[in-house]
Amino acid sequence: MELTTVWFILIAVLWTGYFFLEGFDFGVGVLTKVLARDETERRVLINTIGPVWDGNEVWLITAAGATFAAFPDWYATLFSGFYLPLLVILVALILRGVAFEYRAKRNDARWKRNWENAIFWGSLLPAFLWGVVFADMVRGVPIGADKEYAGNLADLLGPHALLGGAVTLVLFTFHGAVFVGLKTVGDVRHRANALAFRLGLATVVLTTAFLVWTQAESGNGKSVWAVAVAVAALLAALALNRAGREGWAFVMSGVTVIAAVTMLFLALFPNVMPSSIADAYNLTTDNAASTPYTLKIMTWVAVIMTPIVLCYQGWTYWVFRKRIGTQHIPETVPHGAG
Repeated sequence: MELTTVWFILIAVLWTGYFFLEGFDFGVGVLTKVLARDETERRVLINTIGPVWDGNEVWLITAAGATFAAFPDWYATLFSGFYLPLLVILVALILRGVAFEYRAKRNDARWKRNWENAIFWGSLLPAFLWGVVFADMVRGVPIGADKEYAGNLADLLGPHALLGGAVTLVLFTFHGAVFVGLKTVGDVRHRANALAFRLGLATVVLTTAFLVWTQAESGNGKSVWAVAVAVAALLAALALNRAGREGWAFVMSGVTVIAAVTMLFLALFPNVMPSSIADAYNLTTDNAASTPYTLKIMTWVAVIMTPIVLCYQGWTYWVFRKRIGTQHIPETVPHGAG
């Protein structure tokens, strides 16, 4: 297997891991305004992802860095053509991260409300815009012979892209609701499970429509199997949630995310960014790649470092595996606590 193909697969794995992990904490961030009824319940939701949200974002940094190093033309065209939506995502993630840290620095209702709004919007906007970006990237955008984006913002906001954004938003929120049901006790847990079922119904409709549309326009014989797995896993997650099997429901919602992202990358390959102007202008794993020497060095670094990172993050989830509820939240918040 050529190193260009290897690195395309590795980048797909990094993005898949990012959406699987960051997907549920985006969902929890959205649920702080949807599910939580008071200050204490919002703190419960925030604390379910408090120990892990920043580690989840490492996958994004690694995916972007790997794209820059392995496929510089892909990185340049993607980050210039999608400049505005990616800028909004970046600002939202920065404010979201600051909000997690600063929310409890003052025992003032207005102060906390403002930072909670930042958590909500800092979760909702990226959850929606990542779907727009990837839907456009797979379907194709105007790219000229110079490998540069030749369109405008309106070209990024077509019906397929907006449906893609709606899918990632509702899918991540469903994923987050299942996670809250798995990580909490008491009334929050029961309401999270009930909300997850209602969200799941909408998720089935939107996700199926988007994946079938994408398969019809850009898919191939391999990607169709990923579509089938995604839809089947989503239906299984819905049934398991209804049966109260929260652990398995979370596994299946995660499989849905993994299969859906896998489908997009299978539909994309061997392109990395198709051109809607002419196939001759497509960016591919060959014409957008770095030199073989660069890819060889990167491969050795990945072989050494990836297992270490995976073991550390797995250990983090194991340490913070227990459920929490409102009874675990002290009434008086110490200065700087979550």
